[in-house]
Amino acid sequence: MDIPAAHRTFLDEVVPRIAADDRVTAIALSGSLAHGTPDDFSDVDLVLAIRDDAHAAVMSDRLELIASWTDVVVGFTGEHVGEPRLIVSLVAPPVLHVDFTFLPETEFATVLHRLRLLHGLGVTPAADSASPELSSGFDPQWAEDRFWVWVHYGATKLARGELFETLDTVAALRKLVLGPLASRRAGAEPRGVRRLESIAPDDAVALQSTVSGYDQREAADALLAAVELYRRWRPSEGVTRRPEAERLVMGFLGDVLGGLQPVRTDAGPTTDPRP
Repeated sequence: MDIPAAHRTFLDEVVPRIAADDRVTAIALSGSLAHGTPDDFSDVDLVLAIRDDAHAAVMSDRLELIASWTDVVVGFTGEHVGEPRLIVSLVAPPVLHVDFTFLPETEFATVLHRLRLLHGLGVTPAADSASPELSSGFDPQWAEDRFWVWVHYGATKLARGELFETLDTVAALRKLVLGPLASRRAGAEPRGVRRLESIAPDDAVALQSTVSGYDQREAADALLAAVELYRRWRPSEGVTRRPEAERLVMGFLGDVLGGLQPVRTDAGPTTDPRP
């Protein structure tokens, strides 16, 4: 594999140490190292297959195990992304972000087709683990069922003057919906807004309209821009639209925009709402 020198050195040192534990039956890479698109700033995403009968014991000791394999600066479990079997860590030197995911062997076999195997040549993909469709990581129906609720939430926070929450809502729309739609349009795997500038440069330029400063009118314009891009980019077929939700939410948003009041912040004078 053509990967950066620091990443290669880390793997050359760590993989044999991990493989020495007979409870680990396979080691693989995911992420950019597996897909052949790494650079000097890439994470190292390691996925470990653990014997099913030993998985519980390994899970209880996984932080200590990692510390025995490499020099860990800090590490924590991945509940924040819904994956407690993940350990997110920094190792050094040099400083690298390394993710370790501990999967039972039977589950590992179902995802092996998406990984680059480093150790465990006897492991084969499960019979029912056919390669997923490009859209497997993003469901446009899931987005349509949620988008208007999220826009309404953002509008209520905008009306209340909670600009940080409004900006967070627009950022969530960008990451969870608009970025994946742009990636799909470019024929790439949806991964939020990751690498969007190179995957879909024209759409990335369009998404700039959803980025604003801490200003009520700018935040309003960013929320409106997110709605407009969603309307342009959502699939025309294969999705059951929610027209009543769209109509009601856009009416509500229009009322909010018409009633914007100046917001005074500690950082400066009252902003000009320019309704």
